Amino acid sequence: MRISIPVSAFVAAIVGFGGTLAIVIAAAVAVGATQLQTASWVTALCLAMAFETAWLSWRTKMPVITAWSTPGVALIAASSGFSMNEAVGAFLIAGALLVATALFRPLTTLISRIPASVASGMLAGIVVTFATEAAKTVPLDPWLIVPLIAAFFVLRLVNPAISVLAVLIGGGAAAFLTGRVGGLPTPEISTLTWIWPEFSAGAVVGLAVPLYLVTMASQNLSGLAVLRASGYEPDPAPLIGVTGLFSVLTAPFGASTTNLAAISAAICTGPDVHPDPAERWKTGPFYALAYLIFALFGASLVAIFAVLPQSLIALVAGLALLGPLTNALSIALQKENERMAATVTFAVTASGLVLFGIGSAFWGLVAGLAVLALDRFKKT
Repeated sequence: MRISIPVSAFVAAIVGFGGTLAIVIAAAVAVGATQLQTASWVTALCLAMAFETAWLSWRTKMPVITAWSTPGVALIAASSGFSMNEAVGAFLIAGALLVATALFRPLTTLISRIPASVASGMLAGIVVTFATEAAKTVPLDPWLIVPLIAAFFVLRLVNPAISVLAVLIGGGAAAFLTGRVGGLPTPEISTLTWIWPEFSAGAVVGLAVPLYLVTMASQNLSGLAVLRASGYEPDPAPLIGVTGLFSVLTAPFGASTTNLAAISAAICTGPDVHPDPAERWKTGPFYALAYLIFALFGASLVAIFAVLPQSLIALVAGLALLGPLTNALSIALQKENERMAATVTFAVTASGLVLFGIGSAFWGLVAGLAVLALDRFKKT
């Protein structure tokens, strides 16, 4: 056991949790969740990730790190017209689809065949709204926002992994010290709240299916790639199946889907953790311990976010998604013969189009695949 193992695990957990919690809060607001339901959402997500990571890492003897789907919660946050109960129904269906993917291998193959350009165009269209909303916070509170933006771009030159977290902590401290926040809420222990699911065609097609596709294409496939890049050869089915099962179990408590991590996993899988790859799986239990702590105090963390200035929350969410946006755009436009399809996917998704009660992420994917099919038909 080296000290680098628990240190890497805790850094990965703190970066993953603190850097993107604002997006989960935004998703909860979008579907009308109460503060109690939002706290349950965060708590259930943390519990799922703790048990998934501990079990999969111990069982496979690989550093299998899980996370909530950041693009997935961004998709939820960008949606409109869905209630919390409909969202829970969509989370159940998305989790069930993940389990089905693990049991039925051709589904994994089918998802992997969606062109990366189109999938990335959809992801870019989902997250670009957060980047533009972050820019709009400047005139709202320039004395708070502008220094934080400057600090973010300076810090990312030194350590990109902690730059968003530093903005969140620094911005929160500045908000309290300058009187923008009345005071800290009373600490409280988290509880889980049961939320009855509702199922509607619009929520299934407009929320559940895009959530499943984003989770698979942008998270699980990337997570597998990170493991393989570090020399591991995991069987995808058990990993996807376990995350899907926990997604189903925690959905009635408000939790959206969990999946294989990419950025957090990269912190836990490299040679800096341990020179022997066979020893790196031990980051899993420490990572799980960190998320058990987050689960215990999730209600207090949500309460703190509730009293912070909305401009700060929007800024943190936008900055946290700049990396995924940059990566998605670069992949979307990488192949010249697929650029038009990717651009159409991006434009339709970013438009916020709602047709027949179905959100823009689905229509963006449909439009992009249709354009790509026409381009390929013309060439034949």
